[in-house]
Amino acid sequence: MQSTCRNPWCSQPFEVTKDDLAFYDKVSPILNGGKYTIPPPTQCPTCRRQRRLVWHNIMNFHKRNCDRTGREILSNISPDKPLTVYDINAWWEDSWDQHEAGLPLDFQKTFFEQFAELLLGAPIPSLHAQPSTDENCTYTNYALFNKNCYLIFHANGNEDCLYGFGVKFSKNAVDVLNSFDSEIQYECIDCEKCYNLYSCKDCENCADSLFLDDCIGCKNCIACHNLRNAEFCIFNKKTSKQEFEKLRAAILNGSHATREEWRKEFESFLLQMPRRATMIRQCENCSGDHLYRCQNVHESYDIKDVRDGKFLDRIFNGPNSDLYDVYQFGVKAEMCYECSVVGINANNVCFSALCRNEVSDILYSFFCQTCKHCFGCVGLHNQEYCILNKQYSKEDYETLVPKIIEHMQQTGEWGEFFPAELSPFSYNETIAQEHFPMTQREIEMRGWEWRDRTDEIPKVKKTIPAEKLPDNIADIPDDVIHWAIECEITKRPFRVTKQELAFYRTMRLPVPHLHPDERHKRRTAMRNPRRIWKRQCAKCNKPIETTYSPERPEIVYCEECYLREVY
Repeated sequence: MQSTCRNPWCSQPFEVTKDDLAFYDKVSPILNGGKYTIPPPTQCPTCRRQRRLVWHNIMNFHKRNCDRTGREILSNISPDKPLTVYDINAWWEDSWDQHEAGLPLDFQKTFFEQFAELLLGAPIPSLHAQPSTDENCTYTNYALFNKNCYLIFHANGNEDCLYGFGVKFSKNAVDVLNSFDSEIQYECIDCEKCYNLYSCKDCENCADSLFLDDCIGCKNCIACHNLRNAEFCIFNKKTSKQEFEKLRAAILNGSHATREEWRKEFESFLLQMPRRATMIRQCENCSGDHLYRCQNVHESYDIKDVRDGKFLDRIFNGPNSDLYDVYQFGVKAEMCYECSVVGINANNVCFSALCRNEVSDILYSFFCQTCKHCFGCVGLHNQEYCILNKQYSKEDYETLVPKIIEHMQQTGEWGEFFPAELSPFSYNETIAQEHFPMTQREIEMRGWEWRDRTDEIPKVKKTIPAEKLPDNIADIPDDVIHWAIECEITKRPFRVTKQELAFYRTMRLPVPHLHPDERHKRRTAMRNPRRIWKRQCAKCNKPIETTYSPERPEIVYCEECYLREVY
């Protein structure tokens, strides 16, 4: 079945397969013995992804007042947004009436009009976290069970980690993107079960190494690619322990100039080495990139331990099954469709965002925790049988919800995720801007919001341009934690924390010259885009599908040629 994206700025053709239709039928809610079939999507997969991501401001903080206590709080919702925002600790308390902002059903209005009204009045928490689970982690978001961490996001079960995104069960990881079950990492990307790595990417079970790419089971290696179970190698060539240790000491000499020189040399080396078309390991019948231990998962990215899914992003910690069009989380999630951040025993959740922790039979809801049988609700926890935050009996709920769905079918809303216009966030402060970057003019032409960035002027002893910092960590004074450093690229000021400085000194690393946001941006740019192109294997000329666009200079092999090269 061929369709065309209904967005006028897109109009791209896309296919809806028989398997897709079967899934929509499978996940369709059954109420009072009747099935309310979810129709096929009207937007292409890319536009659907973008629409989900615009509901997530993960990395930008604002100061505003708590609407319950009146105290100044940290929130990802800017103070100019007229939402009702409670401090995260106050929101989790049971001493306020969660149903007070509830709205009666009004079939003279569209559902999304009523939901938009509720979104303004129903209290929502200042951040996506659970305060009792974190210790000494003020500046984190989308985070649980962390200790002594600073500016880490989409992060769970970590200790002493700084400046990271997608950090899971790791310790002493600094400036990382997607770190899993690892310890002591610096500037690493997509590494799992690793120890003491520096500037490594796509590595598993590696240790005590620098500048590795796509290596498994390696230790004591420098500047290597495509190696398996190797030790004491430099630029993929076997060397002695003495030569390795000598070079390691020369690289980790605390000098910023040395680091930059080696970074560029390793990038040049990688251009000579073959790359696999897509990063798919231990999978069966899968397509996409960075898929691990999956089965029957297609057109998906950054996925671990999922069976039967499509159009997924950043789902980890399975088992997870029967998921379509879901962004982020997992942990025993199943039968979910068109959701953003759903998981921890989530079942039958559709068209919802930020609903997690033992949630089931949830439709069109936002930020509901430990809830079940809820429709169109905002900011509830430990509730059931609610519609627009009003409490109903089981019988009334099951009578009213079919009427709402029938009304939404008439208005064309049934089967659509929340419109981007209703998001509590400006487009360019959400994760959508990272994956689908647009200019202010492009954003505003679509009727979405743009927010100008203004950095708070730091209260410091002095401000110093990064290029004027001492080159070597040995020459950086203790007083640097009281300075503001001006980013070499963006000129935005940033500070070095006491914990961070101690890490650099222990690891013999230079103080960064770039703002944390710029460092994250560069790590993200080192990963391939979430898109598949057609090109030919550079060795056997067989047609392949890959995340490397045809004009890129990398040498890309099909899976068969790549495995022969590596093994």
